[in-house]
Amino acid sequence: MAIDTRGETAGKPSGEKKKRTSPALFYRQIISELRKVIWPTRKELVTYTTIVLIFVAIMVAIVYGLDAGLGWAVLEIFG
Repeated sequence: MAIDTRGETAGKPSGEKKKRTSPALFYRQIISELRKVIWPTRKELVTYTTIVLIFVAIMVAIVYGLDAGLGWAVLEIFG
């Protein structure tokens, strides 16, 4: 079930004007949000990076194997 909100902002009366955020306030909000982030330690970062690289290498090997196998099969059938 969809709610039709054409012509007005959802949850706000149509008479209210949108308030703009100043660049300074926007910057302060960004810094505030970045302070809430839990940054990984160097050891965690190395671990995550290693896992991603291994996963990517495995996926590349699978795709290469499928490509080579299907290419060979097509050449055998239609070649």
